Amino acid sequence: MSLNIYGEILNSRLLIGSALYPSPEIMKQAVLASGSQVVTLSLKRQQPEQGSGQKIWQYIQDIMSKTQGFVLPNTAGCKTANEAYTLSQMSREIFNTNWIKLEVIGDDYNLQPDPIELLKATNMLIKDGFKVLPYCTDDLVICQNLYDLGCEVIMPWASPIGTGKGLINPYNLETIRHRLPNTTLILDAGIGKPSDACIAMEMGFDGILLNSAVALADDPVGMAKAFCYALNAGELGFRAGLMQQQQTAHASTPTLDTPFWHQNTKISDNE
Repeated sequence: MSLNIYGEILNSRLLIGSALYPSPEIMKQAVLASGSQVVTLSLKRQQPEQGSGQKIWQYIQDIMSKTQGFVLPNTAGCKTANEAYTLSQMSREIFNTNWIKLEVIGDDYNLQPDPIELLKATNMLIKDGFKVLPYCTDDLVICQNLYDLGCEVIMPWASPIGTGKGLINPYNLETIRHRLPNTTLILDAGIGKPSDACIAMEMGFDGILLNSAVALADDPVGMAKAFCYALNAGELGFRAGLMQQQQTAHASTPTLDTPFWHQNTKISDNE
């Protein structure tokens, strides 16, 4: 099924990062194997015009030409709204896109977003015409405020970025999904394995953004394929309608009356 991000229809619900891979070539092959049409990159950590940043940018441009995809610049490393706003303006000029993955970090230990600076930066960027994809914690009130500011896409974390701990608070995530039914919700950060992504999609999330889980795998290309399948399975499961959990056991084969095959035998005997 397709994913709608600010009016752009994507064939894949997986968004993928471009950092931490063993080599640019492996990064390229993993992104292509994932089926993703959105690749994130940071201007602050990787200048496209210089050195290795230029090489990475060339690989990403090649990926975009093959997938008809989109670059999603992010403000990784920013700690204030003003810093994120300035970097977003630079990214728009260099990459020619109004999309921005907004990160405003408030704590260096767990890289938790600063909710106050995040809301401030979001307001500034939306007023300046940006299509903001904010990275936040699994806080319902923060997500509601981001929605009220005009964010059509919101990206709560599953767990702290880069930890691979998976969905540490499913209740919060389910509540956000329930309370913001008309918002595109993309789970961002903390995904460690394909089953994490599958569970999130079964909850009704619209997509997954990840990096480390693929880039740091023993076989990034193989792991990218695994995540592609996991997202598809989770989405199909959600759309099919998951059975309700029960407190008591219920036999799948009825014990009352006569089994259907025996009934058929009796009918044949009477005939």
